[in-house]
Amino acid sequence: MKKTPIGFKTKNNGNKWVYLLFGFLIMMCLGTVYSYGVLRLSIERNYEAGSMLGGLPYMTSLAFYAIFMFLTGKQLERFDPRLVLISGGLLVALGWILSAFAPSIYALTLTYGVIGGSGVGIAYGVPMTAISKWFPERKGLFTGLVLVGFGLSPVVTAPLIRQLVDAFGLQFTFLAIGASFGVLIPLLSLPFRYPKTAAGVLEDTKIAALSGVETRNMLRSKGFKALYLNFVIGSMIGLMMVGLTTAAGTVMIGLTSMEVTRLMVLFALFNGAGRPFFGMITDRFSSGRAMLLSYLLILAAALLMLSANEGESLKYAVSFSIFWFNLGGWLAIAPTSTSAMFGSRNYSRNYGVVFTAYGIGAIAGVLASGLLLDVSGSIANVFLFVAFLCILGFTITLLLFGTHKLKAPDTDIILE
Repeated sequence: MKKTPIGFKTKNNGNKWVYLLFGFLIMMCLGTVYSYGVLRLSIERNYEAGSMLGGLPYMTSLAFYAIFMFLTGKQLERFDPRLVLISGGLLVALGWILSAFAPSIYALTLTYGVIGGSGVGIAYGVPMTAISKWFPERKGLFTGLVLVGFGLSPVVTAPLIRQLVDAFGLQFTFLAIGASFGVLIPLLSLPFRYPKTAAGVLEDTKIAALSGVETRNMLRSKGFKALYLNFVIGSMIGLMMVGLTTAAGTVMIGLTSMEVTRLMVLFALFNGAGRPFFGMITDRFSSGRAMLLSYLLILAAALLMLSANEGESLKYAVSFSIFWFNLGGWLAIAPTSTSAMFGSRNYSRNYGVVFTAYGIGAIAGVLASGLLLDVSGSIANVFLFVAFLCILGFTITLLLFGTHKLKAPDTDIILE
């Protein structure tokens, strides 16, 4: 099989750029979950819910996204990628449509959180797996590029949702977004294939040639513990900040909801940029160094917000750009590190396990921030908590990765 500058020449090699484009667009649809902050204040008013209950649908959607990412990852390559994508997309659409008729915050948690979040988890892994197969030699970069769509979603969806809510109300917004996804995601899924050799055998030559760690052995390794704990902390911080973007801007800084929505376009751009940036940092240097860099940036952003007063919108814009940038970064560090540390042969299954850390981070982060807000009434306490988490993550990284070159601590595993 002839090696090409990027990837390997296969029977369908000419189509691989279509998967990158369509994967990007599908990720933009799925990434609408990050626009929940635009809906949150309207949801809290509509259902007369406090901060903790107002974050319940968001938290649940992220948790079920992680659960079904794990469940689907085990079986991803056994099924036609189009079937998996269409099934997930239709569930996402159904969740949004049913949310229009939810009579309570708990019903909304079922429709938006359980149903919609499950759909995102089912569909999410397919573009990543396809891209890793079509571009095996620059997996970190190209996986990061397709994931940019997930992070950039609020650039389009946040202003759109804000305008729909203001003009037509919450119910119409849920219906319109759900109906749109029910059409767009299945259409964008139709071209998807995994690469085939000339003989027609489903295969990624690069992956087939590489070693890999069985999931049960990965779970026993020091490297897995280091990656998992850090991914919990990194996603916990990022998802807390995404969920509090509107509240921090309006309550703490005194911006209007529309001003915050406009700034979310900037935040989404940074979120998207964080994925290829940290993918390249992890590829070129190491997982440990990428994690330490992320914690240092987040700590600086938290301290900047602690110094911010009402009207200091520049500090808010810089801080939340960094928060969103690093959430995107962790969603590149985790898959790139999983492949680098444990090989590519069992990547889909192994990353499905690693990704459950994202669900734990979502639950812990939303509950912690909601509890801090309800009990203390001060958003500043959330930033103090974020600073503490950064110090904790920094310490875990140094202890488990070591201080020499901060390479992945997976030498206790024999790759087969």
